[in-house]
Amino acid sequence: MKRTIPLTLFIFLVLMAGCATAPVQKEPIIPAKRSVEQYAIPEKQQAFYVYDPWESMNRRIYNFNAVFDQYVFLPVVRAYEFVLPGFAQTGVSNFFNNLTEINNLMNSLLQFKAAKFFTTIGRIACNTTVGLGGLIDVATHEGARRVDEDFGQTLGFYGLDPGPYLVLPILGPSDLRDTGGLVVDTVVYSLMMNQLIAELDMDDSDEAILSYSLTGLYAIDKRHKESFRYFMTGSPFEYSLIRKLYLIKREFQIAN
Repeated sequence: MKRTIPLTLFIFLVLMAGCATAPVQKEPIIPAKRSVEQYAIPEKQQAFYVYDPWESMNRRIYNFNAVFDQYVFLPVVRAYEFVLPGFAQTGVSNFFNNLTEINNLMNSLLQFKAAKFFTTIGRIACNTTVGLGGLIDVATHEGARRVDEDFGQTLGFYGLDPGPYLVLPILGPSDLRDTGGLVVDTVVYSLMMNQLIAELDMDDSDEAILSYSLTGLYAIDKRHKESFRYFMTGSPFEYSLIRKLYLIKREFQIAN
């Protein structure tokens, strides 16, 4: 009994201290009008959001491209660079740049970019004649810089959205709109190339060999001019980084 009284007194004092320090609710609690989810930034408004519904497939193609580039494409490019001296490599690049001006000309016209249209006409005339068929880029030395316009930019100029992001085998980053534009540009370039080859009045077999050879050389030259190397950006999120940079680049090109 003597032990029970002090214990009871101790418990009573603890309860009184707790009541003395407990906060007093002066105003009624007002329930939140919005949920936490409503304050979160929607996915489509996030800085690095990209519409990529085929991401799983795109990542597999991206990895395939990296392997192909390392073990097939780059060794061929390095052999090309070893065999051809620097001035010859420059001549090849100038030659194909002159041929692809046809796409710049067509798309500048479709976008009503008069300055770029007439600049391209001047470049073609100058480089094809004075520049020995485009082997020498005389126009750039004269101040007429090359403009790059493609049918994907033309579609964007007329308000067509890029659509889903898409990684193309070997060719790399693209989107649905630009892939369609690439098909159109390739057809225009091929028609012009075939017409030029036909003017040489060669046998059909020789024309086919020349056509395939030029196509292969064009691909090698294009990769030769591209400094990008897969998985060399230093970022653990390279796929997402390249994806975002590609779309930013395209938005800038369309706007200009």
